Amino acid sequence: MPTTRATAEEPDQNQAPEQAQAPEQAAEREPAPAPEQAEGRSAVRTLLRLWPYVRPVRARLTVAAFVAIIASCVGLFIPLVLKWMVDGPIADRDPAGVWLGALYLLLLGLAEALLFGLRRWLVARPLAGVEATMRADLYRHLQRLPVAFHDRWASGQLLSRGTTDLMLLRMFLAFPLTFLLVNAVTIVVGVIIMLIQDWTLGLVILGPVVPVIVTCVVFEKKYAAVARRAQDQVGDLTTVVEESVLGIRIIKGFGRHRSQARAFRELSRTLRGTELRKARLLSTIWGIIITLPELAIGAALVLGVIQVADGALSAGTLVAFLSTALALRWPVDSIGFLLAMSQEAATATERYFEVMDEKPESSAAEGSSGPALASAGGGIRRSAVRGAAAPTRAAPAARLPAAGAAAEGGLRFHDVTFRYPDAAPDTPPTLDHIDLHIRPGESMALVGSTGSGKTTLTALVPRLHEVTSGRITLDGEDITEMSREELRAKVSVAFEEPTLFSATVGENVLMGAHPDAGEPELNRALAIAQAEFTHALPQGTATQVGEQGLSLSGGQRQRLALARAVVGRPRFLVLDDPLSALDVHTEAAVEAALRRVLAETTGLIVAHRPSTVLLADRVALLSGGRIAAVGTHHELLRTNAEYAHLMSGTEEDER
Repeated sequence: MPTTRATAEEPDQNQAPEQAQAPEQAAEREPAPAPEQAEGRSAVRTLLRLWPYVRPVRARLTVAAFVAIIASCVGLFIPLVLKWMVDGPIADRDPAGVWLGALYLLLLGLAEALLFGLRRWLVARPLAGVEATMRADLYRHLQRLPVAFHDRWASGQLLSRGTTDLMLLRMFLAFPLTFLLVNAVTIVVGVIIMLIQDWTLGLVILGPVVPVIVTCVVFEKKYAAVARRAQDQVGDLTTVVEESVLGIRIIKGFGRHRSQARAFRELSRTLRGTELRKARLLSTIWGIIITLPELAIGAALVLGVIQVADGALSAGTLVAFLSTALALRWPVDSIGFLLAMSQEAATATERYFEVMDEKPESSAAEGSSGPALASAGGGIRRSAVRGAAAPTRAAPAARLPAAGAAAEGGLRFHDVTFRYPDAAPDTPPTLDHIDLHIRPGESMALVGSTGSGKTTLTALVPRLHEVTSGRITLDGEDITEMSREELRAKVSVAFEEPTLFSATVGENVLMGAHPDAGEPELNRALAIAQAEFTHALPQGTATQVGEQGLSLSGGQRQRLALARAVVGRPRFLVLDDPLSALDVHTEAAVEAALRRVLAETTGLIVAHRPSTVLLADRVALLSGGRIAAVGTHHELLRTNAEYAHLMSGTEEDER
């Protein structure tokens, strides 16, 4: 996913240096809240946002928490059995009583272990379901977010939210969420037992309570900021790894592996420093939380021994008191660990909902099923891969409107202005007052210099971006009044940079077809795109093309993307320089087939070469974000110097 946009034009070879410099830029891609923002937020309020996901499994989680509380309280009965044994059978030298006490201790230990095992069993399945539901919701939401969102965000940040962050949330729901309650109840019950046994020793044990609470409050604020920073840096690191893997040809081709490794080491070193700071904070609170109670236990031991020596306290009571205090060591010692996990879970929740709170593409007529795919955008809906659903492109409607509707029919831009959402207010718009009419059944070539806004203009038709002002109509109907599913069933797009998915050739092509499409439609589209090479692949059209389709050449990928665009016989066809990667002979064959396709549809073609321009009935020259001229190829060559200059290099070669 690109995260910056150098120009309004389509990506080209100029991306290579940017990709090589990705590690240095990774930290700038997705804004993270400042540390003071992380410190100011309430972890409890943040974690409460998980309630809609937890609510369906609340019964099992409640039972699991209750079972854990019972298990902890069972453990507190062990000191009472020890008191009975010391003051009874041991003092009376009764071996039978000692064996009976040992049996009681064994049964209590087994009961505690079985109850904790039951708690783990109760939470494992529902929490795996919660994680799966959240991950599915995140993926579904990402598909519905506008292209502008994906332009801003680094892919690694999104990946880390869907993997590492959700794993942290599952761990929080499985352990800290339960044991913060369980340990609190255990500590309260244990303190009550100790106060009942001897209130003076109990007050000694309670001495460290205030400093421990103050330490926890300070720790929570500091740890929240560091935890957020660490998780954002993990996202940056994920982005670098992903880009390095996908761009390995560029890295090797330019000999950039050493500089990439250095940049990666810098990011790793930064993350290491943040993790070490987390470790220092955690060790500090653990040191305080462990030391103060230990000192209190030591003081209680000395005072208790004195009382036993004076006859004011029985030995059994002192043993039970100290055993209870020692039983509370883990609940107290774990406070720092549980608070740290809770803060990381709160940060993960915050990061998750940063994405979920982004406003999805909206439309007055938008259905609940989400947008259908026109070509290479979004996720793949497969009929035979991993059990996913079939493509949802609707069957094409009537081919063309009636002749009387020609004045308003076809594809029309009405005073369209577009400015990217993240553009500075004082910069000129990318597209400025575009008025353009492509009549029904007509094909128009869009020509302009690099950065003139051609790709941006084509992206407005399927509403990958929303116009800033003005409107676009298809056969007289405003595209904003259609659902995106309906719109993208009418409009098919092929981008210059073809995107293929880790699926078969057939599944990649049939993404652009209606659900009932099969072999005939697939073979027709492959023939139009001159992609018969697919039949010679090891499994023919059932061959897996691999991630990003990198097992194929650039020309082969482009032909498959073109086949995907034409397979559904769309009413409107938008092609972004669809022949740029083809050799001369293949280009001529594809052009001949495309002429037949364009005769049956309304087409807009981004073109850079006269051979592509000649596919169209008319040509529109885009200059500085405006339509500078419209006419036939030969008319513009005679009357427009800018157009003649753009065409001159290749035109002279053809002569």
